[in-house]
Amino acid sequence: MTPITIPGTRRRRPTAGRRRLSPETRMLRAVTEADFLAQVIDLARLLGYRVAHFRPAFTARGWRTPVQGDGAGFPDLVLVGRGRVIVAELKRELGSVTPDQSSWLAAFAAAGVEAHVWRPRDLEAIAACLSTVPAAPELPA
Repeated sequence: MTPITIPGTRRRRPTAGRRRLSPETRMLRAVTEADFLAQVIDLARLLGYRVAHFRPAFTARGWRTPVQGDGAGFPDLVLVGRGRVIVAELKRELGSVTPDQSSWLAAFAAAGVEAHVWRPRDLEAIAACLSTVPAAPELPA
């Protein structure tokens, strides 16, 4: 017997074998990168950091961030404060880092700059990271 299809309706996919997501996971997945960015900026400012984020603008050629040089993949945030420089790439829970973003983060890390990829689930760890004050370097005798 062939199933009857009613126009304008869709068959639901079987749910067998799929994991049910916890309410916390569903909530974290719903957080947009823009909302997460605002949370991290607010937190950084609250803790006394200077914050730089370069926003793209829509042009006749699509979304562009005005930058000269090797701008593709540049981290979302540059934070300066508490004797530190931190760069961070912000991602949604399921977002992935592009090769250009990885290259920038690696270049910053090689230069001695703290480089991070942060997601909404990391908010407590981000607060702890930004609250840390590095030890003062020892001066030569």
